[in-house]
Amino acid sequence: MANHQSSIKRIRQIHKRKLHNRYYAKTARNAVRKLRATTEKSVAAEMLPKVSAMLDKLAKRNIIHKNKASNLKSKLAVYINKLA
Repeated sequence: MANHQSSIKRIRQIHKRKLHNRYYAKTARNAVRKLRATTEKSVAAEMLPKVSAMLDKLAKRNIIHKNKASNLKSKLAVYINKLA
């Protein structure tokens, strides 16, 4: 266990931030999963901007890497374009 007051506070802050980041990362993963499960092109095209914005925000806040966000957005766009 940490001995200094500042390190104890730091541990509390890290834990709180970790829970916050994990929630938003999980929410984004679920949104991507839901978009991939969609088979209608119109519904998927409507969802894409919302999911893209979510991924961009996560990348901006360093919750996920910016290249991962770009790769996911690219793959989702390809998926939507393949839908008939």
